[in-house]
Amino acid sequence: MAAYVIGLRRSAPRGAAWLKEYLPRTATLIAKHGGKALIGGNSRPRLLTLEEADEPPPVAVVMLEFPSLEQAQAWHDDPDYAPLKQLRQANVDMEVFVVERV
Repeated sequence: MAAYVIGLRRSAPRGAAWLKEYLPRTATLIAKHGGKALIGGNSRPRLLTLEEADEPPPVAVVMLEFPSLEQAQAWHDDPDYAPLKQLRQANVDMEVFVVERV
């Protein structure tokens, strides 16, 4: 079953220099684990709030598709992704989770 990694960005990036390293290397690792980006990277998708919640909507959304939950988890746990994950966490506030289509 397909699985989707969803990132809800809660802050503006603290600088942009880190993206030059993060984006291409992360894209390579996503592909290595059979995934593809559906929303994210340098795109600026429009976000329209349809129903209000207690907290404001995210600043941006990232969505990746993987063939399975296991492949999504393998990408996130890949040792080559660990330093990139730390780079992202140091530069932007984001919630990241995965959901499996059943």
